Amino acid sequence: MKIDKPIKPLPANLAGEGAAHAAAKGKHGSPPATRQSGDTSVSLGSMAAQLHSMESTMANTPAVNAAKVAEIKQAIAEGRFKVNSEAVAGRLLETVRDLIGGRA
Repeated sequence: MKIDKPIKPLPANLAGEGAAHAAAKGKHGSPPATRQSGDTSVSLGSMAAQLHSMESTMANTPAVNAAKVAEIKQAIAEGRFKVNSEAVAGRLLETVRDLIGGRA
């Protein structure tokens, strides 16, 4: 039974970049000096601005809904919380199918 995946060589364009980068470092192992001008400007476009905005919004959004957690805790403490075993089983099977499908 073979366990290891066969090793594939890098595509020519990626292999060439590594050689060019190594040659650019020179004898001292440091990258070549780059000049920076004070009048250089970079524009990333509207997609970058949208991504930055989304990132800021997500950073300020809690990962857990604390009110919902408190509500469920209270329901468990009072004995009102009912587990829907059909929903749990269905989602468990769906997750297993996704995991198996992702491996194939």
